[in-house]
Amino acid sequence: MSGRVGDLTPEQAEILTEFRGRVEDILPDLPAQHDHYLLRWLRARSFNIQKTEAMIRKHLEFRRQMKADTIISDWTPPEVIEKYVSGGMCGYDREGSPIWYDVIGPLDPKGLLLSATKQDYMKTKVRDTEMLQRECEKQSAKLGRNIETITLIYDCEGLGLKHIWKPALEAYGEILTMFEENYPEGLKRLFLIKETRRKIIVLGGNWQEVLREHIDAEQLPVVYGGTLTDPDGDPRCRTMICYGGTVPRSYYVRDSVKVQYDSSVTISRGSVFQLEYDITTPSSLLRWQFASDGADIGFGVYRRTQEGGSQKDMLQILPSERYNSHLVPEDSSLTCPEPGLYVLRFDNSYSLLQSKKVSYTVEVLPPLDGQTQNPQSRGDRRLQ
Repeated sequence: MSGRVGDLTPEQAEILTEFRGRVEDILPDLPAQHDHYLLRWLRARSFNIQKTEAMIRKHLEFRRQMKADTIISDWTPPEVIEKYVSGGMCGYDREGSPIWYDVIGPLDPKGLLLSATKQDYMKTKVRDTEMLQRECEKQSAKLGRNIETITLIYDCEGLGLKHIWKPALEAYGEILTMFEENYPEGLKRLFLIKETRRKIIVLGGNWQEVLREHIDAEQLPVVYGGTLTDPDGDPRCRTMICYGGTVPRSYYVRDSVKVQYDSSVTISRGSVFQLEYDITTPSSLLRWQFASDGADIGFGVYRRTQEGGSQKDMLQILPSERYNSHLVPEDSSLTCPEPGLYVLRFDNSYSLLQSKKVSYTVEVLPPLDGQTQNPQSRGDRRLQ
């Protein structure tokens, strides 16, 4: 049995019913509540109900952190990402699933990561995926059957050494992990086109003929063996698929932005550095800017739940992530929902060999009707 609606074993049907009951409290906050959606999560964890529940609850927190429900309407990627990150949605396969193209060859990973933050790329991928999910919903309504997966064409023509750059590989890995943890069972089939463009590795044979077996010619761009063009006759359908290119140096952040930071600190290998700020007014804005020298640095924001306690006594507000602030300085903020002692935590515990110098500025801004305050720091603290 496939584990899909209409094809469940009696045991799987029973697990689905139990799972729905166990997540009833969060169902209204999920993007869908039907059985098709819940079964995707169960299949991803082989119908282990405990693991599936933990996974979907973690996903809900991810959605809140990423503001996934409104990311399409409320957030626009930086210009350099919109112009130079290649790929896009174009057409539908024979079953009605949207087709997404990842065009790897023209991509300039180093130029991109010198021009925008890794977190912006993650948000862009979340935004793209949410758009594809909505497209699946539209197709389901249009065709009268459930459409929940996409076809991915991964065009590797021109793949070379420029793509095998350590920060880029790390970013790719984080994006793949994000997909696996938050958008399970969303890929129907993958066509991987080799550099020679003579065959599709996954299915073999002539790559254009194989594509046409699964995609009608009128839904496939001319450059990929179909008949679809842009209104102006462009065979690459550039209004739907971005082909990227080399990022001009004018976009490089470190070349154009010179920030004077208030303080700097060297964080030893295997250790962390913390800054504490006493927020007394709800809805105050906590803003930070930082840059690291030579390598990335971990960063997260917490609120203490117990005076003088350890990290276990802190509530996670902004999950700790590794920031490529040696490439692009970080500048961000959060609105503090309630008063308390907020902790900005720079984390170098994962580095076994290298100390990191971090330059930073932190400020606390009151709600909009107040006056600017100087940040009241409760001091810093190092943990070895």
